[in-house]
Amino acid sequence: MSTVPKQFITPEQYLYRERNADFRSEYFRGEMFAMAGASANHNLILLNAGASLREQLKKKPCRVYPSDLKLRIQATGLYTYPDLSVVCGEPQLESDHGDVLLNPVVLIEVLSDSTEAYDRGKKFEHYRTIPSLKHYVLIAQDRHSIDCFSLNQVGSWSLAACQTPTGTVELAAIDSQLSAEEVYDKVVFPTTTEANAAS
Repeated sequence: MSTVPKQFITPEQYLYRERNADFRSEYFRGEMFAMAGASANHNLILLNAGASLREQLKKKPCRVYPSDLKLRIQATGLYTYPDLSVVCGEPQLESDHGDVLLNPVVLIEVLSDSTEAYDRGKKFEHYRTIPSLKHYVLIAQDRHSIDCFSLNQVGSWSLAACQTPTGTVELAAIDSQLSAEEVYDKVVFPTTTEANAAS
């Protein structure tokens, strides 16, 4: 076991490094964590979902941001990159650089084998502390499955799940929906043999 102490990095140091880096990293409690690249299915689902929401929100005071925009969770100090972020009204940005968002209404993550447990668990714990957040959507990339967690009027989160090729989940806070048919357009799921070989 290494006895070399880990170097503590301040948020300012992280942001400076990240703005000059060739790859993306999350930041939490003085440490940077490199993020893995994304699969073809991941990117296609991300583009489909973003295009669908952008079209629905075109005449509304909302913006859809892709995964290159950093998010800071103020209550916990986590810096991360959601796959999609939706903001209604003016975006609150951490600095003049304009690359760190603070006030999403909707956050969307496309799941992978390496991130699903984190996205459903610890990451959602961070996200739940964002005062503006109303919907958290998790989209599988190997099957028809969209989970939408929504904040209700009593302050708890409820789950609506879509697991059919023709189903939808409602995003009431932005008067929109995600359709499985659109989200999974042209997506080819791995066969059982491929999935077993990857596991």
